[in-house]
Amino acid sequence: MAAQALSSLADNALFIAAIALLQELHGPDWMAPMMKWWFAATYVFLAAFVGAFSDAFPKGRVMFITNAVKILGCLIMFWYGIFGLSEAGQTYLVVAAFALVGVGAAAYSPAKYGIVTEMLQPTDLVKGNSWIEGLTVTSIILGTVLGGFLISPMASDILLNHQTLSLYVRTPAEAAILCIAFIYAAAAACNLLIPVTGIQYPKQHANPIRLVNAFAGYVRILWRDRLGQVSLAVTTLFWGAGATLQLIVIEWGRSHLGYRLDQASILMGVTAFGTIFGAVFASRVPLRKALSVLPMGVFMGLIVLVMPLVSDKWEVYSLLLLIGGLSGYFVVPMNALLQHRGHLLLSAGHSIAVQNFNEQLNILLMLGTYTLMLSLDLPINTIIVIFGVLVAVLMFLIILFSRHNLKKYPGLINEIGKQGHGTAL
Repeated sequence: MAAQALSSLADNALFIAAIALLQELHGPDWMAPMMKWWFAATYVFLAAFVGAFSDAFPKGRVMFITNAVKILGCLIMFWYGIFGLSEAGQTYLVVAAFALVGVGAAAYSPAKYGIVTEMLQPTDLVKGNSWIEGLTVTSIILGTVLGGFLISPMASDILLNHQTLSLYVRTPAEAAILCIAFIYAAAAACNLLIPVTGIQYPKQHANPIRLVNAFAGYVRILWRDRLGQVSLAVTTLFWGAGATLQLIVIEWGRSHLGYRLDQASILMGVTAFGTIFGAVFASRVPLRKALSVLPMGVFMGLIVLVMPLVSDKWEVYSLLLLIGGLSGYFVVPMNALLQHRGHLLLSAGHSIAVQNFNEQLNILLMLGTYTLMLSLDLPINTIIVIFGVLVAVLMFLIILFSRHNLKKYPGLINEIGKQGHGTAL
């Protein structure tokens, strides 16, 4: 839990610092969502391989290796100037370095979630996920706030005038990125303390073609499972919408509220803070009643439509807290249900890899759409309305599909909580 919190803290702080670095290099506005797009793309490109990698070694060792990859990406971003590139070339190098951090994150994810299913019984998965998601969201809050603080004028003055740091850094973004590299190092140290559960998985394929073919089969299994397909659809939509909402909130804070980047990053933290409360309340939802939280997704999409109408600080904060609370309440049970079905039908590592593949594929689609709308100079409030309506309509369709499944297969609820490995319904 400590390793996950620190690694996620650094991921989110680095995103803010990387945006600041792009601004220092005078990169265009669409470079920030494109940077996030390539981060997500690594999950998609590596999905067939990271599950096998996660299941081939103890989860703590996997997490240590992947954090080392993140540190490498962070250092390349910090040393962008030594490659002798033009200013435009440096912006692309920053995007590439952040994508390398995404490689580490993509391989990290199956291990961090897979170990939960190794250590906990199915009946405890919602509570376990509530703790993990609560800590993750806490780290998102602290990470976005930390990233904003590190690039703020107050922190920049301290870091750039420090007797030792001033020898290595020239700009606020560089100072922030160097500090974040040490957080990744602390996370890697925690990884070494993670216990070995002793659970052994079948020997993993080494042939890339066989891995891709096997992974395609895993994707089909989860999408054909009557419970897996609903929870997979919800989490896929949620993470795609969440990644896009991060960038929307930053742009909304800049253009609608007149905030600087370090101030707008706090808005992301406020939304994440609301998700903590939602995750805490969601921990009381039994796994068998996970499908009952689906309407909260529709409400979240509708509440987003109010964003263009608010401007006072208390209204903005209250609205973002509510959006975060609704999202945390409905995604935690869905995540637990998906992990349970995936562990039952596949394995911990492969099921999380399938989940990441679908979620990140949707992130690519939604971020690409958002980047396109920005390039067309659509007002941010128009984009928000399109985004909110899309989320609400898609969640409503998923609810209808879920009810159709329950009506056609009345024994589905009895399948929740089953032990052992089986086949898709």
